[in-house]
Amino acid sequence: MQHNSARMKAAWICLLIVGVGILIFGVVAAVAAGAGDEQLMRADGVAATGMGLFGVLITLVPFRRGERWAWYAQWYYPAFWIAHLAGGLPPGKDHVHQVVFIVLSLAGLLLPVRVFFPRVTSTA
Repeated sequence: MQHNSARMKAAWICLLIVGVGILIFGVVAAVAAGAGDEQLMRADGVAATGMGLFGVLITLVPFRRGERWAWYAQWYYPAFWIAHLAGGLPPGKDHVHQVVFIVLSLAGLLLPVRVFFPRVTSTA
């Protein structure tokens, strides 16, 4: 069953943006590896393509259905981007995209928390 609240819609759109961003980076890196170690860049691109594709699919199907495992799985996004930011890892040197992806992924996970963990009411 899909949850159609405004919070849930905003949440999955945030996560979808992160997934699509990773997917696009992955495809570009795999196809048009830049300067440096070209083979490593292509390998990173293929890995990012897979990560983005899995994230998009998890977002569009089980996350939108409110399946709790998908909510847990999507915590990979903020963990990944926080590690990149803390470690000063590529891509880019300004790291603005990392902060944006951290904010989007956290918003996507925290906005619908009541969908995945509804309040238990006692009828006593």
